Amino acid sequence: MLEQILTGVYPDGLGNTKTVPDRIDFDPFPYHSMAVWILTQMKRWGYLKSDVTYKQIAEEVFLAGACRDAMRTVGVKPPEAASVKHTFVIGKTKIFDPDKPDDYLKTFAIRKT
Repeated sequence: MLEQILTGVYPDGLGNTKTVPDRIDFDPFPYHSMAVWILTQMKRWGYLKSDVTYKQIAEEVFLAGACRDAMRTVGVKPPEAASVKHTFVIGKTKIFDPDKPDDYLKTFAIRKT
């Protein structure tokens, strides 16, 4: 199944094989920076009651190394970096820098923390 997701080659359930390389509308790589962003949102909405070590948790949960291995196995070139800046449109365009998660969190007027 992982190979089908990463390559876009999959059975359609009717006996045909589809080849749709851009079938998924997300990046299937478990970027540590995305885990950090998720943690900022959990903190923003009060699900995290104390400070957390964003980077450490991201590395423990989002297994970028294992994903790189799986991608190489099916002939897909994995990204070199496990952490990148992300652009989100939440009312307005915001750049998320995973090295400054608390600064990003402070940009929201609406938050429970």
